[in-house]
Amino acid sequence: MADVIEATRVQDRDRVLVITRILDAPRSLVFKAWTEPDHLAHWFGPRGFTLTYCQTDLRPGGAYRFGMRSPEGTDHWLQGVYREVIEPEKIVCTYAWADANGNPTRPETILTLTFADHEGKTRLTLHQALFESVTACDMHREGWTSSLDRFEEYVSSL
Repeated sequence: MADVIEATRVQDRDRVLVITRILDAPRSLVFKAWTEPDHLAHWFGPRGFTLTYCQTDLRPGGAYRFGMRSPEGTDHWLQGVYREVIEPEKIVCTYAWADANGNPTRPETILTLTFADHEGKTRLTLHQALFESVTACDMHREGWTSSLDRFEEYVSSL
């Protein structure tokens, strides 16, 4: 039985996304840039996307909903519920793609963000799991990498 459990864990690793960035800004600023709608409008979404809708209630049990428009004009909706918020250290929330009416279109994942002091800078770690497939995980890696590039550029401009 232990072999089966370990084999499942190994298989699941390909469906877990972890990205770490070191940002040249204080943790409190990085946290605000990640959580406040006025900041989110400048960077959220992959390069070329614009944030067209942003509603967030940053507290345990509070919900968020974002609307993004692709360069081709397609709208994408994202929503979830905050499970844990420890300013300026950690955010844990559900994460689900949805249609314009708020009906989920893909399985929900859990997104965990940690913000840690690191030699006068901030280490941001993004952990998202468990994706329904390796392909879904890879697509999110691509999207988050592009979005985090934008985030890093934005934070450095503050």
